[in-house]
Amino acid sequence: QVQLVESGGGLVQAGGSLRLSCAASRSLFSTYGMGWYRQAPEKQRELVAAITKGATTNYADSVKGRFTISRDNAKNTMYLQMNSLKPEDTAVYYCNAGIFRLPDPGPYWGQGTQVTVSS
Repeated sequence: QVQLVESGGGLVQAGGSLRLSCAASRSLFSTYGMGWYRQAPEKQRELVAAITKGATTNYADSVKGRFTISRDNAKNTMYLQMNSLKPEDTAVYYCNAGIFRLPDPGPYWGQGTQVTVSS
């Protein structure tokens, strides 16, 4: 079992930045990928960004050039740096671990953190 704890969400104005963190209870980086998904009201959950076990990154087209996913192996922590935020980025963001094949999520989820971007 893996516990994932997210932090870093909040309210920000359009054009602003936030950094999300996801701390894992144990490392899966050498075996599986990890990623961030988001779900806006009345919309399906979607993949935002993912990082494979080999450190290859993948991004949704809507966030390319604005968001950066990274990880710190020593801290078992994954990050999502979000710049130039837009109101349409407003959603609950979920950390996910145990990804075997994108875009399917792995079995482990964080509790979610709210990101709200005001116009």
